[in-house]
Amino acid sequence: MEQSQTGKEHSPVSRRNAMPLHPIMEKSQPNIPRSQFRLYEQLSQFTLFQGMSRAELLQVAGNTRFDFQKLGPGLQVLKEGEVANKLYFLVSGVIDVTTCSDDRSYQVDERLQAPWLMQPEVLFGLSFRYTYSVRTHTECHFILLSKDEVLRLFDDILTFRLNLLNLLSTLAQQRGHRPWRRVSPPLTDRIARFFTDHSHYPAGRKEVHILMERLAVEVNDSRLDVSRALNDMQRRGLVELHRGRIVIPSLERLFM
Repeated sequence: MEQSQTGKEHSPVSRRNAMPLHPIMEKSQPNIPRSQFRLYEQLSQFTLFQGMSRAELLQVAGNTRFDFQKLGPGLQVLKEGEVANKLYFLVSGVIDVTTCSDDRSYQVDERLQAPWLMQPEVLFGLSFRYTYSVRTHTECHFILLSKDEVLRLFDDILTFRLNLLNLLSTLAQQRGHRPWRRVSPPLTDRIARFFTDHSHYPAGRKEVHILMERLAVEVNDSRLDVSRALNDMQRRGLVELHRGRIVIPSLERLFM
């Protein structure tokens, strides 16, 4: 196994067999290597591979080129603006995701746990670049799937094709619906909506680096009123206020 200077390990799990993929009947597989059974268990965590039979998943594991990547804590996984030419499946560990506004005036840091699939929507479409940066918070293990392998599975496996289309359609529908949701009158609700709309996962710990003046502009209110609302939220234990930084220990609590 080769290890780069950045601490990344790359190891192909298996390479494509000579025979093309084809449907097979569910039956016992006495000679399946243990590594393929382990890969089968890891893949079954993710939406793209759910709904497949055990035999289909073992077939995918044996006929598709996957790479493993192991990273220690505090290492860069990917950077905003990098070309997206593969899918990253986080199978274990915790990552820190940083997303910045277009003018770089504020950013949101999120802590996400496995299982997590990183931005499948940027593999296709107008822009083929990641829109956030990712670092490991703990030791993490990833499965990597190249774009070429994604396209091959899309052509060969009906269940994979439907899962990918459903995943991308759901993301598009959710984001298309966001501007049409009712805005609650209380300022604290509008602030909570701002935090949620700028998060990739609507739960867990978030850290928002933003000045009070900019937050006031974003929620269409005065700086003084925003300051009062945030202090009220802090008294209720919903946020922690720091200079130029707002820590949200549990985003879901803002709506309880």
